[in-house]
Amino acid sequence: MNYNIVKELGGVYPALLTPFTKENTINRKALEDLVEYNIQKGVTGFYVGGSTAEAFLLTEEERNEVYEIVAEKAAGRVKLIAHIGSISTDQAVRFGLRAKALNYDAISAVAPFYYGFTFPEIKQYYFDIVARTEMPMVMYNIPGTSGVKLSTAQIAEILSGDGIIGLKHTSNDYFAMEQVKTKFQDKVIFNGFDEMFLCGLSMGADGGIGSTYNYMAEKFIKIRRLFAENKMAEALEVQREANRIIKILIDLGGMQMNKEVLCQMGFDFGNARAPFIELTAEQKELIRREVTSKL
Repeated sequence: MNYNIVKELGGVYPALLTPFTKENTINRKALEDLVEYNIQKGVTGFYVGGSTAEAFLLTEEERNEVYEIVAEKAAGRVKLIAHIGSISTDQAVRFGLRAKALNYDAISAVAPFYYGFTFPEIKQYYFDIVARTEMPMVMYNIPGTSGVKLSTAQIAEILSGDGIIGLKHTSNDYFAMEQVKTKFQDKVIFNGFDEMFLCGLSMGADGGIGSTYNYMAEKFIKIRRLFAENKMAEALEVQREANRIIKILIDLGGMQMNKEVLCQMGFDFGNARAPFIELTAEQKELIRREVTSKL
């Protein structure tokens, strides 16, 4: 297992969306075009098959197809992290082995949810995946969506495990992030909430993974650069620029809006899958006027 990869992973990663054709199949060309677009912008890599990808609305075959399309198009030019999370350990392992065969740099997984798994079961889930795939794991903590609420001590216990190289922290508990980074200086910590990227950097994050990075990665790359240069006031101004757009996203519904922005930019991403509801003509016009025209 390549443990040295942790030193190279910090940076800006779009959490890629999944484009669909009118026939509701994966649109290979649109996904390839978005990957190339962001590589040219200078992103560190991609987080593939996560929440933003509608992972739990995809079949197992479709999730594997997404991993394959991105790996083929990226062709080793950027880092790739495959989100393989599932409530089934066996299924997560299958995804992890596919990512390994495609030369992904690391895997990531949300904690198993729905059944109210105990902490020992959640911890074993992560340890089993790492042992069976022999891939470095970035733990994915997103309590607001998964419903799995782990204490800082529990997160630390998992991060202490062999092969767990980092954390994707999609939570506004920045005290927990700081405590984890202080304890695990050798782990990579990713900020998850786009609207609080600068907060995450200030509390020790090594980079970020986000959905709006798909179409405005340059803002987050700039925030990270300005932060490293100790230009905090300038970094905050760029965060405010991003947050004006993110506020509209929150009001309209993130998945649908992100896809609509990409469609208006010329990427054929289609609609989010049901039960997501398509945006109205009025909402699309609002996005065109207040977001797309100003990117």
